[in-house]
Amino acid sequence: MTDLVRAETPVVMGVLNVTPDSFSDGGRYADLDAAVAHGVRLRADGADLIDVGGESTRPGAERVDAETETARVLPVVRELSAAGIVVSIDTSRARVAEAVLAAGAYLVNDVSGGLADPDMARVVRDAGCPWVLMHWRGHSREMRELATYTDVVTEVRDELSRRVDAALAAGVAADRIVVDPGLGFAKTAAHNWALSARLPELVDLGFPVLFGASRKSYLGRLLADAAGEPRPTAGREAATVATSVLAVAAGAWGVRVHDVRGTADALAVWQATGSPRLVTATGPRRATASPAEAVTRSRQAEAATGGTRAAEAATGASGGDR
Repeated sequence: MTDLVRAETPVVMGVLNVTPDSFSDGGRYADLDAAVAHGVRLRADGADLIDVGGESTRPGAERVDAETETARVLPVVRELSAAGIVVSIDTSRARVAEAVLAAGAYLVNDVSGGLADPDMARVVRDAGCPWVLMHWRGHSREMRELATYTDVVTEVRDELSRRVDAALAAGVAADRIVVDPGLGFAKTAAHNWALSARLPELVDLGFPVLFGASRKSYLGRLLADAAGEPRPTAGREAATVATSVLAVAAGAWGVRVHDVRGTADALAVWQATGSPRLVTATGPRRATASPAEAVTRSRQAEAATGGTRAAEAATGASGGDR
Protein backbone atom coordinates (compact mmCIF):
# COMPACT_ATOMS: atom_id res chain seq x y z
CA MET A 1 0.00 0.00 0.00
CA THR A 2 1.21 3.49 -0.80
CA ASP A 3 2.02 5.48 2.33
CA LEU A 4 -0.52 8.26 2.02
CA VAL A 5 1.01 10.27 4.85
CA ARG A 6 4.08 10.78 2.68
CA ALA A 7 2.11 11.55 -0.49
CA GLU A 8 3.42 14.50 -2.47
CA THR A 9 0.06 15.18 -4.12
CA PRO A 10 -3.09 16.25 -2.24
CA VAL A 11 -4.94 13.45 -0.46
CA VAL A 12 -8.73 13.39 -0.80
CA MET A 13 -10.59 11.74 2.08
CA GLY A 14 -14.19 10.81 1.23
CA VAL A 15 -16.77 11.02 4.03
CA LEU A 16 -18.94 7.97 4.72
CA ASN A 17 -21.17 8.42 7.77
CA VAL A 18 -23.02 5.26 8.79
CA THR A 19 -25.10 7.13 11.35
CA PRO A 20 -28.77 8.08 11.62
CA ASP A 21 -28.05 11.65 12.72
CA SER A 22 -25.01 13.19 11.02
CA PHE A 23 -25.67 16.78 9.95
CA SER A 24 -25.48 16.28 6.19
CA ASP A 25 -26.15 12.67 5.30
CA GLY A 26 -27.46 11.07 8.49
CA GLY A 27 -29.44 7.90 7.78
CA ARG A 28 -28.63 7.80 4.08
CA TYR A 29 -25.99 5.07 4.42
CA ALA A 30 -27.08 3.28 7.58
CA ASP A 31 -27.79 0.12 5.55
CA LEU A 32 -24.67 -2.00 4.92
CA ASP A 33 -25.23 -2.41 1.19
CA ALA A 34 -25.91 1.31 0.73
CA ALA A 35 -22.82 2.22 2.76
CA VAL A 36 -20.52 -0.11 0.84
CA ALA A 37 -21.91 1.03 -2.51
CA HIS A 38 -21.33 4.66 -1.56
CA GLY A 39 -17.79 3.92 -0.44
CA VAL A 40 -17.07 2.22 -3.76
CA ARG A 41 -18.56 5.21 -5.58
CA LEU A 42 -16.44 7.68 -3.62
CA ARG A 43 -13.32 5.70 -4.51
CA ALA A 44 -14.30 5.69 -8.18
CA ASP A 45 -14.84 9.46 -7.98
CA GLY A 46 -11.25 9.97 -6.88
CA ALA A 47 -11.05 9.48 -3.10
CA ASP A 48 -7.69 8.21 -1.87
CA LEU A 49 -9.30 6.81 1.25
CA ILE A 50 -12.80 6.50 2.70
CA ASP A 51 -13.41 7.86 6.20
CA VAL A 52 -16.04 5.70 7.93
CA GLY A 53 -17.77 7.16 10.98
CA GLY A 54 -20.32 5.60 13.30
CA GLU A 55 -20.97 8.41 15.77
CA SER A 56 -22.23 11.89 14.92
CA THR A 57 -20.30 14.83 16.36
CA ARG A 58 -22.71 17.51 15.14
CA PRO A 59 -23.58 20.20 17.73
CA GLY A 60 -25.71 18.80 20.53
CA ALA A 61 -25.38 15.18 19.38
CA GLU A 62 -25.76 12.53 22.07
CA ARG A 63 -23.02 9.95 22.37
CA VAL A 64 -23.63 6.33 21.45
CA ASP A 65 -21.97 3.45 23.27
CA ALA A 66 -18.90 1.69 21.91
CA GLU A 67 -20.86 -1.45 21.02
CA THR A 68 -23.29 0.49 18.84
CA GLU A 69 -20.51 2.45 17.15
CA THR A 70 -18.53 -0.72 16.43
CA ALA A 71 -21.58 -2.53 15.08
CA ARG A 72 -22.17 0.33 12.63
CA VAL A 73 -18.66 0.66 11.26
CA LEU A 74 -17.04 -2.77 11.43
CA PRO A 75 -19.03 -4.53 8.67
CA VAL A 76 -18.55 -1.55 6.33
CA VAL A 77 -14.80 -1.41 6.92
CA ARG A 78 -14.50 -5.17 6.38
CA GLU A 79 -16.36 -5.02 3.06
CA LEU A 80 -14.50 -2.00 1.72
CA SER A 81 -11.10 -3.30 2.80
CA ALA A 82 -11.84 -6.67 1.19
CA ALA A 83 -12.57 -4.79 -2.03
CA GLY A 84 -9.10 -3.22 -1.90
CA ILE A 85 -10.29 0.23 -0.83
CA VAL A 86 -8.18 2.17 1.67
CA VAL A 87 -10.28 3.02 4.73
CA SER A 88 -9.87 5.30 7.73
CA ILE A 89 -11.96 5.16 10.88
CA ASP A 90 -13.48 8.34 12.29
CA THR A 91 -13.61 7.59 16.02
CA SER A 92 -12.39 8.90 19.36
CA ARG A 93 -12.64 5.49 21.07
CA ALA A 94 -9.60 3.22 21.32
CA ARG A 95 -11.78 0.12 21.53
CA VAL A 96 -13.51 0.93 18.25
CA ALA A 97 -10.25 1.88 16.55
CA GLU A 98 -8.57 -1.36 17.62
CA ALA A 99 -11.38 -3.52 16.24
CA VAL A 100 -11.52 -1.66 12.94
CA LEU A 101 -7.75 -1.59 12.46
CA ALA A 102 -7.79 -5.38 12.88
CA ALA A 103 -10.41 -5.50 10.12
CA GLY A 104 -8.15 -3.67 7.68
CA ALA A 105 -8.44 0.08 8.35
CA TYR A 106 -5.36 2.12 7.45
CA LEU A 107 -5.70 5.30 9.53
CA VAL A 108 -7.39 6.56 12.71
CA ASN A 109 -9.08 9.95 12.36
CA ASP A 110 -9.60 11.07 15.96
CA VAL A 111 -11.67 14.23 16.40
CA SER A 112 -10.53 14.48 20.02
CA GLY A 113 -6.83 14.42 19.24
CA GLY A 114 -6.41 11.63 21.77
CA LEU A 115 -8.09 13.51 24.63
CA ALA A 116 -11.34 11.53 24.74
CA ASP A 117 -9.68 8.15 25.30
CA PRO A 118 -6.19 7.98 26.84
CA ASP A 119 -5.77 4.43 25.49
CA MET A 120 -5.90 5.61 21.87
CA ALA A 121 -2.18 6.40 21.79
CA ARG A 122 -1.35 2.81 22.72
CA VAL A 123 -3.62 1.42 20.02
CA VAL A 124 -2.13 3.68 17.35
CA ARG A 125 1.44 3.07 18.50
CA ASP A 126 1.04 -0.71 18.51
CA ALA A 127 -0.67 -0.70 15.11
CA GLY A 128 1.92 1.64 13.60
CA CYS A 129 -0.88 3.36 11.69
CA PRO A 130 -1.28 7.05 10.83
CA TRP A 131 -3.21 9.09 13.41
CA VAL A 132 -5.06 12.33 12.68
CA LEU A 133 -4.98 14.53 15.77
CA MET A 134 -7.77 17.07 15.48
CA HIS A 135 -8.00 20.19 17.62
CA TRP A 136 -10.74 19.55 20.19
CA ARG A 137 -11.86 21.00 23.49
CA GLY A 138 -14.87 18.89 24.42
CA HIS A 139 -17.76 16.75 23.25
CA SER A 140 -20.60 17.99 21.03
CA ARG A 141 -22.93 19.03 23.85
CA GLU A 142 -20.41 21.48 25.31
CA MET A 143 -18.34 22.64 22.35
CA ARG A 144 -20.18 25.94 21.83
CA GLU A 145 -19.34 27.12 25.35
CA LEU A 146 -15.68 26.33 24.73
CA ALA A 147 -15.32 28.56 21.65
CA THR A 148 -13.39 31.34 23.41
CA TYR A 149 -9.97 32.50 22.18
CA THR A 150 -7.72 35.53 22.28
CA ASP A 151 -5.96 34.51 19.06
CA VAL A 152 -7.61 31.40 17.66
CA VAL A 153 -4.80 30.47 15.26
CA THR A 154 -2.05 30.77 17.85
CA GLU A 155 -4.06 28.89 20.47
CA VAL A 156 -5.13 26.11 18.11
CA ARG A 157 -1.54 25.75 16.97
CA ASP A 158 -0.27 25.56 20.54
CA GLU A 159 -2.95 23.12 21.67
CA LEU A 160 -2.27 20.89 18.66
CA SER A 161 1.43 21.06 19.51
CA ARG A 162 0.68 19.73 22.98
CA ARG A 163 -1.33 16.85 21.51
CA VAL A 164 1.58 16.04 19.21
CA ASP A 165 3.99 16.04 22.15
CA ALA A 166 1.69 13.70 24.08
CA ALA A 167 1.53 11.32 21.13
CA LEU A 168 5.31 11.36 20.70
CA ALA A 169 5.81 10.77 24.42
CA ALA A 170 3.50 7.73 24.17
CA GLY A 171 5.72 6.26 21.48
CA VAL A 172 3.78 7.19 18.34
CA ALA A 173 6.21 7.77 15.47
CA ALA A 174 6.43 11.36 14.24
CA ASP A 175 5.98 10.24 10.64
CA ARG A 176 2.59 8.72 11.55
CA ILE A 177 1.07 11.98 12.80
CA VAL A 178 -1.33 14.26 10.90
CA VAL A 179 -2.95 17.35 12.46
CA ASP A 180 -6.34 18.95 11.80
CA PRO A 181 -7.46 22.43 12.98
CA GLY A 182 -10.96 21.10 13.72
CA LEU A 183 -13.10 23.65 11.91
CA GLY A 184 -16.40 24.08 13.71
CA PHE A 185 -15.35 22.17 16.81
CA ALA A 186 -15.48 24.73 19.62
CA LYS A 187 -15.11 27.44 17.01
CA THR A 188 -17.32 30.19 15.62
CA ALA A 189 -17.59 31.04 11.95
CA ALA A 190 -15.08 33.85 12.48
CA HIS A 191 -12.65 31.36 14.02
CA ASN A 192 -13.04 29.05 11.03
CA TRP A 193 -12.27 31.85 8.58
CA ALA A 194 -9.22 32.92 10.58
CA LEU A 195 -7.86 29.38 10.61
CA SER A 196 -8.43 29.12 6.86
CA ALA A 197 -6.69 32.43 6.16
CA ARG A 198 -3.69 31.58 8.34
CA LEU A 199 -3.41 27.88 7.58
CA PRO A 200 0.32 28.12 6.71
CA GLU A 201 0.96 28.83 10.40
CA LEU A 202 -0.37 25.35 11.19
CA VAL A 203 1.51 23.80 8.27
CA ASP A 204 4.67 25.26 9.81
CA LEU A 205 4.30 22.86 12.75
CA GLY A 206 6.00 20.40 10.41
CA PHE A 207 3.25 17.78 10.23
CA PRO A 208 0.81 17.02 7.41
CA VAL A 209 -2.41 19.03 7.84
CA LEU A 210 -5.88 17.66 7.10
CA PHE A 211 -8.51 20.30 6.31
CA GLY A 212 -12.23 19.58 6.61
CA ALA A 213 -14.70 22.33 5.73
CA SER A 214 -17.10 20.20 3.71
CA ARG A 215 -20.70 21.47 3.79
CA LYS A 216 -20.22 23.04 7.22
CA SER A 217 -22.69 25.51 8.62
CA TYR A 218 -20.36 28.52 8.38
CA LEU A 219 -20.35 28.06 4.60
CA GLY A 220 -24.14 27.99 4.66
CA ARG A 221 -24.21 31.31 6.51
CA LEU A 222 -21.72 32.86 4.10
CA LEU A 223 -24.06 31.93 1.24
CA ALA A 224 -27.28 32.99 2.98
CA ASP A 225 -30.11 34.35 0.86
CA ALA A 226 -31.48 37.90 0.96
CA ALA A 227 -33.64 37.01 3.95
CA GLY A 228 -30.62 35.74 5.86
CA GLU A 229 -31.57 32.08 5.52
CA PRO A 230 -28.42 29.92 5.37
CA ARG A 231 -27.83 27.92 2.20
CA PRO A 232 -28.89 24.26 2.73
CA THR A 233 -26.15 21.63 2.85
CA ALA A 234 -26.86 20.46 -0.72
CA GLY A 235 -26.02 23.94 -2.01
CA ARG A 236 -22.62 24.26 -0.34
CA GLU A 237 -20.56 22.10 -2.70
CA ALA A 238 -18.99 24.89 -4.77
CA ALA A 239 -17.93 26.68 -1.59
CA THR A 240 -16.52 23.41 -0.24
CA VAL A 241 -14.47 22.91 -3.41
CA ALA A 242 -13.14 26.46 -3.13
CA THR A 243 -12.07 25.98 0.50
CA SER A 244 -10.39 22.69 -0.39
CA VAL A 245 -8.34 24.12 -3.25
CA LEU A 246 -7.32 27.14 -1.17
CA ALA A 247 -6.29 24.86 1.70
CA VAL A 248 -4.13 22.71 -0.55
CA ALA A 249 -2.59 25.83 -2.10
CA ALA A 250 -1.77 26.96 1.44
CA GLY A 251 0.08 23.71 2.12
CA ALA A 252 -2.55 21.27 3.42
CA TRP A 253 -1.70 17.60 3.02
CA GLY A 254 -5.29 16.57 2.41
CA VAL A 255 -8.96 17.51 2.48
CA ARG A 256 -11.95 15.68 3.92
CA VAL A 257 -15.05 16.09 1.74
CA HIS A 258 -18.49 14.64 0.98
CA ASP A 259 -18.46 15.45 -2.75
CA VAL A 260 -15.29 13.76 -3.90
CA ARG A 261 -15.66 14.20 -7.66
CA GLY A 262 -15.97 17.99 -7.58
CA THR A 263 -12.97 18.31 -5.28
CA ALA A 264 -10.85 15.79 -7.21
CA ASP A 265 -11.64 17.60 -10.48
CA ALA A 266 -10.69 20.99 -9.04
CA LEU A 267 -7.44 19.64 -7.62
CA ALA A 268 -6.62 18.08 -11.01
CA VAL A 269 -6.96 21.55 -12.55
CA TRP A 270 -4.79 23.02 -9.79
CA GLN A 271 -2.08 20.45 -10.48
CA ALA A 272 -2.31 20.84 -14.26
CA THR A 273 -1.62 24.56 -13.88
CA GLY A 274 1.57 23.88 -11.95
CA SER A 275 0.18 23.53 -8.39
CA PRO A 276 0.30 27.29 -7.71
CA ARG A 277 0.84 28.33 -4.12
CA LEU A 278 -0.73 31.11 -2.11
CA VAL A 279 1.65 34.00 -1.52
CA THR A 280 1.82 33.22 2.20
CA ALA A 281 2.68 29.56 1.57
CA THR A 282 6.15 29.61 0.03
CA GLY A 283 7.99 26.57 -1.20
CA PRO A 284 6.77 23.06 -1.99
CA ARG A 285 4.68 21.26 0.59
CA ARG A 286 6.61 18.58 2.35
CA ALA A 287 4.79 15.33 3.01
CA THR A 288 6.07 15.27 6.58
CA ALA A 289 8.86 16.54 8.74
CA SER A 290 11.67 14.34 9.95
CA PRO A 291 11.02 13.08 13.50
CA ALA A 292 13.67 15.40 14.91
CA GLU A 293 12.31 18.45 13.08
CA ALA A 294 8.77 17.61 14.10
CA VAL A 295 9.61 17.33 17.78
CA THR A 296 11.62 20.57 17.70
CA ARG A 297 8.87 22.57 15.97
CA SER A 298 6.22 21.16 18.29
CA ARG A 299 8.13 22.18 21.40
CA GLN A 300 9.05 25.59 20.03
CA ALA A 301 5.37 26.29 19.40
CA GLU A 302 4.43 25.29 22.94
CA ALA A 303 7.21 27.46 24.40
CA ALA A 304 5.66 30.42 22.61
CA THR A 305 2.31 29.97 24.39
CA GLY A 306 1.37 32.77 26.72
CA GLY A 307 -1.28 35.24 27.75
CA THR A 308 -4.70 34.86 29.23
CA ARG A 309 -7.58 33.46 27.22
CA ALA A 310 -10.32 36.04 26.74
CA ALA A 311 -13.85 35.53 25.51
CA GLU A 312 -14.41 36.22 21.85
CA ALA A 313 -17.79 37.17 20.47
CA ALA A 314 -19.70 34.04 19.48
CA THR A 315 -21.18 35.59 16.35
CA GLY A 316 -21.96 32.89 13.85
CA ALA A 317 -21.38 30.01 16.26
CA SER A 318 -20.41 26.91 14.38
CA GLY A 319 -20.50 23.27 15.32
CA GLY A 320 -18.56 20.15 14.49
CA ASP A 321 -20.97 19.33 11.65
CA ARG A 322 -19.99 15.70 11.46
